[in-house]
Amino acid sequence: MAFNPAVVCLLAACISASLAVSSKISEKYPPLWEESPGQVSDYKVKNGKYIINIWNYSERLGMYKILLNQTAKYFEKFAPENEQNLLWGLPVHHGWQYHTGRLADPTQRTSCGKESGDRLCLSVDSWWADVNYFLSIIPFLAVGEAGIIGISPDDVIFLPPPKDQKNFCYNTSSCHSSFPEAMKKWNEFYQHVKSPSSSFDDLLKYVWAAHFSSLKIAGKNFQSRSKYYSKPEAEFQRNWALFVDYLAPPRFPTTLVRMNEFQKGLPPRILVSRDKGPIIKDLTGFQNVVLLLLNFLHKVHKYTGTLSFVAWKTLMKLKVARKLFLEIMEYILQLLI
Repeated sequence: MAFNPAVVCLLAACISASLAVSSKISEKYPPLWEESPGQVSDYKVKNGKYIINIWNYSERLGMYKILLNQTAKYFEKFAPENEQNLLWGLPVHHGWQYHTGRLADPTQRTSCGKESGDRLCLSVDSWWADVNYFLSIIPFLAVGEAGIIGISPDDVIFLPPPKDQKNFCYNTSSCHSSFPEAMKKWNEFYQHVKSPSSSFDDLLKYVWAAHFSSLKIAGKNFQSRSKYYSKPEAEFQRNWALFVDYLAPPRFPTTLVRMNEFQKGLPPRILVSRDKGPIIKDLTGFQNVVLLLLNFLHKVHKYTGTLSFVAWKTLMKLKVARKLFLEIMEYILQLLI
C-alpha cells in the first residue's frame, strides 16, 4: 500500500519546529497561566460544591493547571519542571486559541471574548471553544475518577452555556452516558499515568487515543459552527482537525516546549475572506507554508478516500518509523525556521 510522500512533508513541516529547546520553561506558559486557579479550592464554593465556569477562559485554563499540577509527580522521571508532561498540549493550544481571538463570538451578536467586552468569555458559538470543551471537561472528570486530584468529580459543578445546553455534558454520569468511549479512553490514560512501569512511548499512545476520542465528539456535533466564519477560516478549521488525526499515529510528544514551537506555524489571527494563499502578507513564510500544506493534505485525504490515512496509521505502528519521522522533523526545522 503506497503512501503519498507529500503527506510526510506536510507533517514534517508542521511538527519539526517542536524539536527546539527552551532555556526558560515559564516563558512557554499559556496566557494568564500564573493568574489562573491552580487547585480546586481556588474556585467558588456553593452548598459544598465547587463551581467552575467552564465558559470563562481563566477558569477553564485553571482546570488544565490542576491536571498539570496533580500529575506532575508521575512525569518527573522524564524531565524536571514537569516539562515532559503530555497534558501540556491541551492548555498550550487553548492559550493559542485565546491569544488569536478564536474563542470569541464569531457571530458578532455579543461582545463575548471581545476586547470591548468580556475578554475572558468563551462563546458557545465558537467552533474552537466547543471543540476544546470536550478536551477539558472529560480529561478533568476522568482524572477525578482516577483519584489523582484528591476530590470526587461529583463535588464539582460546571456552569452550562447560555444556549445549546443539550450538546454538552456536565458531570461524570452524563458524560459516561453520552460519550462513553471518550470517558473510557481518558480513564485508561490516567491508569497508565499512575503505573510506574509505563514508558514515555506508552503514555503517548494512550494520551493520543484519548485525545482522538474527544475530537470525534466535537467533529460530529459542531460542524454547523463553520457558517459563522469566513471561507478561509472554516477551511483552516476543517484542515486542522484532519491534521490532528494524522498527528496521533506517530505519537507526537505534546510536551511544553515542543507544543510552543509547533504552534509557530499556526496563523496568529482569525483568517478573513481576503486571505488568499499561497501568500498572506502578514503571516510568516512558515505559516503560509503550513496553511498551503494543510489544504493539500485535505485534498489528498479526500481524493484517496481515506486510503492515505490508513496507510499512515499502518506505517506508524512501527517504532522505527515513528523514530525516523521525528528525526526528519528535526532536519526540516533547520530548513524552515
